[in-house]
Amino acid sequence: MKALKFSHQREAIKDFLGSRTDHPTAEIVYGEVREICPNISLGTVYRNLALLEKLGQIMKITTGIGADRYDGNIIPHNHFVCTKCHCVIDLHMENIDFIKETASKGFTGIIEGYVTHFYGVCGDCVEKS
Repeated sequence: MKALKFSHQREAIKDFLGSRTDHPTAEIVYGEVREICPNISLGTVYRNLALLEKLGQIMKITTGIGADRYDGNIIPHNHFVCTKCHCVIDLHMENIDFIKETASKGFTGIIEGYVTHFYGVCGDCVEKS
């Protein structure tokens, strides 16, 4: 594989995501990184997010609700998605890898991994209602 050329913009995106726990959208990444790299375009942000995900340096979170979110924490973990405000929150919980064994029963293939999202109403939205 060809060596990847250094990109100040890509590093700024990666650093920004690594400093966050709130799983921003591409538009939020663009707005914040633009302060560091004023000439960056939204298209460049999307291309770099896709590349960083492909390289395994960030995680894209597709929830089925609203825009995709991005996570700089690539260590396997689960997420909670608020059905009201669409925020994505890391869940700190016991390991649920037993789910792979449960899913494998009656399945002839090999399950290599899983993605779990829990849905409901976040604490902030509960307080507001």
